[in-house]
Amino acid sequence: MFKRSGRKLLRRAAAKRVQQQFVPILKSPKEIQIMREAGRIVARVHQALKEAVQPGVSTWELDQIALSVMQKYNAVSSFLGYRGYPANICASINEELVHGIPNKKRLLSAGDIISIDIGVFHRGFVGDSAWSYAVGQIHSDAQKLMQVTEDSLYAGIQFATVNNQVKDISRAIQNHVEGNGLHIVREYTGHGVGREMHEPPQVLNYVGGDADGNLLLQPGMVIAIEPMVQLSTWETETLRDKWTVISKDRNLACHFEHTVAITNSGPQVLTLP
Repeated sequence: MFKRSGRKLLRRAAAKRVQQQFVPILKSPKEIQIMREAGRIVARVHQALKEAVQPGVSTWELDQIALSVMQKYNAVSSFLGYRGYPANICASINEELVHGIPNKKRLLSAGDIISIDIGVFHRGFVGDSAWSYAVGQIHSDAQKLMQVTEDSLYAGIQFATVNNQVKDISRAIQNHVEGNGLHIVREYTGHGVGREMHEPPQVLNYVGGDADGNLLLQPGMVIAIEPMVQLSTWETETLRDKWTVISKDRNLACHFEHTVAITNSGPQVLTLP
């Protein structure tokens, strides 16, 4: 996910450079097929971790399970080493929104929710997907948060069609989340994906004033759509580890994500099993 800058994206002196930044990198059908392979590996990792999510399991154990599945399919984590990130996956529990660092001492408890973000490199391309899981029985507020966030992802995917604009995806997500009384995080966004983990365009989860929102979706674009939603505030802060992002009021947070290709036959979700 991209973190948004607090500064204005467009300034006259840098208008040409910024405009170039928004140009999406189109993929050929062959490249999209490779990205589908990468996406399926990510899905297999998620399947293994879903089975492993139980009370008493550490987030470090989940990281090691993910590593073993990646190695089985000749993939490597796209997170490990990225700007110094020290693990293969991100594992964020309860009030943690994104970038939670796996730890041997961080054990899952019944009633938790955990968001697991997975990215891999395979044959030169990235697969990227995040999913949230319940640990045993969870509170009804947590269940609602997870269901609304997941449903908002698919609401956005429905608008990932040729000749729609990026902001049509953003609007669909925003309408679903806010229509259910929940809060969309403003500081982190979806993004293009391909040979790099973060490519243009930026894909907001709400309709903002960004230039990327006006881009037309074209065949060959591949984007990570990833609503990040919190129970009682949109605001976040980052912990002392300089990675883990939490809900500012310490209430629950949730994250779902798929990698999606824009094609003439409609959106193709590349991170399905």
